[in-house]
Amino acid sequence: MKQSQIEDLDPNFKKIDPKTGLHWYDIRVFGIEGQGWPDTKRPYARLPAKAEGVVREPVWQLAQHSAGLCVRFVTSAKAISARWQLWSQSLAMTHMPATGVSGIDLYIKDRSRSKSKRYHWIGFGKPEKFPHNEAELVAGLDGQPHEFILYLPLYNGVEKVEIGVDAEVGIHKAGAHKTKPIVMYGTSILHGGCASRPGMSYPAIMGRAIDQPIINLGFSGNGQAEPEIAELLTELDPSVYILDYCPNVNVDGIRERTEPFVQTLRNVRPETPIVLVENITYQKHLYVQSARTSTGEKNVELRSAYNRLRQAGVNHLLYVPGERLLGDDGEGTVDGVHPTDVGFMRMAGTIGVVVEALL
Repeated sequence: MKQSQIEDLDPNFKKIDPKTGLHWYDIRVFGIEGQGWPDTKRPYARLPAKAEGVVREPVWQLAQHSAGLCVRFVTSAKAISARWQLWSQSLAMTHMPATGVSGIDLYIKDRSRSKSKRYHWIGFGKPEKFPHNEAELVAGLDGQPHEFILYLPLYNGVEKVEIGVDAEVGIHKAGAHKTKPIVMYGTSILHGGCASRPGMSYPAIMGRAIDQPIINLGFSGNGQAEPEIAELLTELDPSVYILDYCPNVNVDGIRERTEPFVQTLRNVRPETPIVLVENITYQKHLYVQSARTSTGEKNVELRSAYNRLRQAGVNHLLYVPGERLLGDDGEGTVDGVHPTDVGFMRMAGTIGVVVEALL
């Protein structure tokens, strides 16, 4: 049976711009990937509406960021445009560009690679004002049908996002993934700070490499392994849980919270693999003893918690050491903590190998 075009199914999504002749499509018609709960207070939030007042207020506010959310679609358009309405006036940070904080990022499925699941970057939308932005993401394509991924802002939220293509071509939802998503919980590093653009956060890189949907639950400065978060995570049914919260938790917190957090997940999801990720090795640790000591103490506690959990009979529990996550050349971060794109690629490669072996 021939797959119908979106405009044939729902004419409300067929909008012709009289100035450009483009058809504009609300991306929600294609299905938002990376959103764990359907019942959110805002259309591009990352926690369910019921979490308001349950999680701490900073977590709730950060959950309004669209980090990790994306949409996959297929079109034969020779040019693709987008317009997006931002939630926050803060377009950039001192150490993270506007393209990563508030921009959008487009990838195309690369048929020329030996593995058909590979994707290649092809265009981005640079945010220039609040709240409305519009950009041509790419032009000059060959007019053949291609699959695309559009990533949403990392450190800002969006109220509305639309894709614009020429009136003569169609666009439709990409085929659904056949696997469960990977759920990742953690800190600003997982949230995406300080990627140059949304597709360069390490969850996004890893998701493309292994062709798996990712639910990014990174909460900048607030990934603190709290019990209410663990309870929320049990409502999801992922292929893997990845817990990368050590940078936001002190030694005592790791000792006190790791085992209850893991046990909460395991009690509801007895067969789902859980991956514990050590604290990254901070880039100055070779020369600054205090940095070396702090990281080492945290990782000793995480390893001890991991060993106790294994001794208690918790199965399908894996462990990723932190010393190789960013490399040892000192070039993996913007500020000694938050990764550059190079750092994120290294993290995705290290953690991705473990996850792909599980899957």
